Amino acid sequence: MSPLPLEGDTATLPCISAQCEQQPLGRALPHNVSISMPPTTDTSAQATAIDFARRIVPFWQAALGSELLGVYLIGSLAHGGFSQRYSDIDMAVVTERGISPQTLDGVRSQAAAMSDDWGTKLSVFWADRHFALGRFLPLDRIDYIDHAVALLEREYVRPVRPALEEIQHYLSGAPFTNWTDQARRFATAETLDPKDRKAFLRTLLYPGRFCYSWLTGRMGSNDDAVAFLSKAGLSRLDLSLIVGALQCRQADADPDSLFPARTKLRSQIDACAALRVAPTA
Repeated sequence: MSPLPLEGDTATLPCISAQCEQQPLGRALPHNVSISMPPTTDTSAQATAIDFARRIVPFWQAALGSELLGVYLIGSLAHGGFSQRYSDIDMAVVTERGISPQTLDGVRSQAAAMSDDWGTKLSVFWADRHFALGRFLPLDRIDYIDHAVALLEREYVRPVRPALEEIQHYLSGAPFTNWTDQARRFATAETLDPKDRKAFLRTLLYPGRFCYSWLTGRMGSNDDAVAFLSKAGLSRLDLSLIVGALQCRQADADPDSLFPARTKLRSQIDACAALRVAPTA
């Protein structure tokens, strides 16, 4: 859910559209419940990731007790396109009054102790029942509303859906600035350090996700973005570069073969910048 350092993992981050709609369901999902997931090319890794996420739920229950309202999968495990190599395990936790930094650190430590591989991939998005505090920015809320998969649910609390104008305002800020800085850095780099492969691939993919969310107000997979943009007719955007990066991601391959095309990132910046200033209908 966080392809670049676009969002801070702060303890109390005010959210826009803090009002929410509450729909009590009063149900908790047992551990052996069947979950219907979007298709992916990496089904065995997806199943292992889901099982890992399930085993974290008791940690949230023990730490939060009656404060816990629900635990969900969001991100690629929910809306599709999961990759063992490149995806995070995005978990959304909704509580009565939020989560303390100590509780977050405690659950993360327990998750890391369970698995060296999967524990480092855990990314926690959280909010209080009013979605007034937490780490739950506009696109995360869209993902939660449209795609969340419940691992445990005592009461479903639905935030007000962010409007397209709010999504665009959010994307114009830190996400665009941070991606632009990263893209310029890679565009002028002499070599691709192995430790930067994941960041480089995400930098190539991000213009697709940016344009898709900017135009639709939705959150989806990289596949969704490419399918939409292939019909959108954005002449300044190099869609072939994004498609190449997506194929690399789907194969869990190194993106080194794409590195010679890094200079095209400059024109991708211009294409996204043009979309930001284009008049809206």
